[in-house]
Amino acid sequence: MSRPIRWTYAVVDRPAEHIGPACDFWTAVTRTKLSPPRGERGEFVTLVPEAGDACLKAQAVRSGGGAHLDLAVEDVPALVAAARRLGADVVVEHPGWAVLRSPGGRLFCAVPWKGESVRPPVVEQPGGAADRLDHVCLDLGPAVFDAEVAFWSDLTGWESYPGSLPEFHVIRPPAALPVRILLQRLGADRPSSAHLDVACADIDATRARQERLGAVFVAQGAHWTVMRDPAGGTYCLTSRDPWTGGLPG
Repeated sequence: MSRPIRWTYAVVDRPAEHIGPACDFWTAVTRTKLSPPRGERGEFVTLVPEAGDACLKAQAVRSGGGAHLDLAVEDVPALVAAARRLGADVVVEHPGWAVLRSPGGRLFCAVPWKGESVRPPVVEQPGGAADRLDHVCLDLGPAVFDAEVAFWSDLTGWESYPGSLPEFHVIRPPAALPVRILLQRLGADRPSSAHLDVACADIDATRARQERLGAVFVAQGAHWTVMRDPAGGTYCLTSRDPWTGGLPG
């Protein structure tokens, strides 16, 4: 493939007035430390792990929130060109990197690869709380779902297959890459959004730990628990094995 994705980042997007609590929470959850801020307004930080290479960032946004993907490549213009051929729009081109919008309306970034290659380890805590940042989940209305499946499958060149439930589709990267893409078809059309998924060895243990850090329970799903972080952003705890990525049973 002419545009191999060499690394993936999940990016936590939170309103600027809440970015401090968001960073405090996610650094504690992932056992990371913040890099110095960067950007014109100091709006970007990287969450640097104790071991391995970073795969999580945070961005202070003017409004809204959620999450997005940064795709790190050796040739940013080639990835941008490929995305445009597949139906994406270029939102902003910066020196060396670009912000794009997928056909279904999801923002993502093409950024330069800087040699990242080692996935951070599973975060293990006493009492059975072992977990790992796993997916960026794209929440999509039925009208755009199939187009987004085709777009992300073609753009990444990764393994692409239906999920364990009919509303999910998995875009699975090579094993060395740290962040997967999960597409979720919603029950009704609305503007697309995205959230993070955390794979857990024991959802109840991880939930208890994260509630002590300020998260709150939102809802219970079939194999996942919906949570809200202290900055108001929702995310999910899933029962995927954080070491192997396998599903329970």
